[in-house]
Amino acid sequence: MLPLPSAQQLRYLIALSELRHFGRAAAACSVTQSTLSAGIMALERQLDSQLLDRTVGKKVVFTPLGHEIALKGRQALEALEAVPQLAVAARTPLTGPLRLGVIPTIGPFLIEPLVKTIRTRFPQLTLSIAEDTTEHLLEKLGVGRLDMLVLAMPCLCDTAETLPLWRDPFHVIMPEDHPLARLSHVPVERLADQRMIMMEDGHCLREQTLAVCRQGREWHGTEGESDSTFSATSLHTMAEMVGLGLGIGVVPLLALEGGILRGHPVISRPLSGGPVWRTIGLGWRPRSPRSEDFKTLATAFSSLAPHPTQTLNQDFV
Repeated sequence: MLPLPSAQQLRYLIALSELRHFGRAAAACSVTQSTLSAGIMALERQLDSQLLDRTVGKKVVFTPLGHEIALKGRQALEALEAVPQLAVAARTPLTGPLRLGVIPTIGPFLIEPLVKTIRTRFPQLTLSIAEDTTEHLLEKLGVGRLDMLVLAMPCLCDTAETLPLWRDPFHVIMPEDHPLARLSHVPVERLADQRMIMMEDGHCLREQTLAVCRQGREWHGTEGESDSTFSATSLHTMAEMVGLGLGIGVVPLLALEGGILRGHPVISRPLSGGPVWRTIGLGWRPRSPRSEDFKTLATAFSSLAPHPTQTLNQDFV
């Protein structure tokens, strides 16, 4: 009988199967690329089978057997990891480690109240936090490096079970002397001829901003138009760029109430016309044995909405 694969070997294989990139798979598993590669090669020797097709250059191509083993390995690993989690959850719900992932356009404004809520209401949870883009957080969630994510939807998060908490309305930020400053609300159509400052590629807020801009019938901008858009790595940087007169931006209310305009000659106006908000929500692995814990946390976190009227019903989709 062949020896059983180790959980670590399965994690390496699953990560590579999902990400199709050795570097990203290694990062998701928090190991070096050489360690991940060696682990998969050791698994191949152990099974006396080829799991990867190495005749196609640098592309990651699984053999039919490798693909099947990755699928079975995912099921086996989920079942294995569920055993201690089920035991802990049955003995005492909401205890033990909680590895939380949060995106950069939420973290600076929500981490403090999140931590306070957990420490006050769920003191038996041992919290750790990682900040990253949605794509990278979902990768880490998929390979078991994180337990739960705080997300801004809509986003490409089909691989996670999600639960919306509240709507976070979008506002336009602009220099104090900007022509749009005379308006009490800015219709999305008025964004068509503006120089927009957006988050850089990889941030879901960039895609959400583009979706808002495209609601205006005159909008013809694209992600690639470097002559008409600037990009920022954080909302604080965006506010500074707006204050320098480089353009205007679209930011969520959560960030405004977090003080990103403080110290800048910048004002904000609500957007109007169509769905002009993002949805703050939680995400976790489907079929997680801790799903009920996460739903309890969702109820607690709903109280952190800046305004009670933004809170969504739990069955909102």
